[in-house]
Amino acid sequence: MESIEHRTVEVNGIKMHVAEKGEGAVVLFLHGFPELWYSWRHQILALSSLGYRAVAPDLRGYGDTEAPSTVNSYTCFHLVGDIIALIDSLGVDKVFLVAHDWGAIIGWYLCLFRPDRIKAYVCLSVPFRPFLGRNPKQKTVDFFHSLYGDDYYICRFQEPGKMEAEMAGVDTAYLMKNILTTRKTGPPTFPKGEYGTGFNPGTPDTLPSWISQEDLDYYVTKFNKTGFSGGLNYYRNLNLNWELTAPWTGAGIVDVPVKFITGGVDLVYTSPGMKEYIHNGGFKKDVPTLEEVVVQEGVAHFNNQEAAEDVSNHIYDFIKKF
Repeated sequence: MESIEHRTVEVNGIKMHVAEKGEGAVVLFLHGFPELWYSWRHQILALSSLGYRAVAPDLRGYGDTEAPSTVNSYTCFHLVGDIIALIDSLGVDKVFLVAHDWGAIIGWYLCLFRPDRIKAYVCLSVPFRPFLGRNPKQKTVDFFHSLYGDDYYICRFQEPGKMEAEMAGVDTAYLMKNILTTRKTGPPTFPKGEYGTGFNPGTPDTLPSWISQEDLDYYVTKFNKTGFSGGLNYYRNLNLNWELTAPWTGAGIVDVPVKFITGGVDLVYTSPGMKEYIHNGGFKKDVPTLEEVVVQEGVAHFNNQEAAEDVSNHIYDFIKKF
């Protein structure tokens, strides 16, 4: 990875770490939780070799990017503001956007608020519906209820420091391996009580072939330094985001061409009602510009790493048309 360049830019009142390589049209990669720019290492090398300028930041609160201390500094408007400022700093009007997990959610907000800055969007794992225009306080059988569980659990998760303390009781190397290697199908739930086995009761003794000890060590080093509060604060703003985005209730994505890629055993894709939404017309209704849905059989949530070459090929095949 020595050929990837690193720098720090001022965006939206914070200092953001950016990794990049190549020249040409910009492909901007947004990572999820608990990830870093490093999650896109394979795609950076692949797309830069094909004539693109691949750019991947550590998002607000992650890695070598600044992490504001207040919870309400992580609303969707802060996150989108960071990315618009980053695009401005790159000296381009528009970018190709590729995003995964929480990055994918930011990507949907970008397409909703600032479609003028996005040429096309390749979204991994998280479709449009679950996180936009829905009230996470409602006790309904939907993605939010699956994710957060009962009211006690919501309060426990929302309280700053509580989830961090539980996660701190587990070795960071084990915790990262536990999350990154999970093949447990949905819904994705943080466990109640002590963190314990977390997402993945079947955490393997050895790493799968797609992630090396060196890769794991990179994540561990960074999260040992920063902790997890920055990433958890994204979740703590879901209620506030719903209130702030009331003017966009019912709005869809109509101006940005979209391709969606998910693993067949992804914990979001296998959550209740998600396959039906994606394949039976709901997704296309909300995103009329959705051009293609790709399901990678046997692949789990972190498909940009587990099936890196396939994801890179799908990205290139889509964006080369524009």
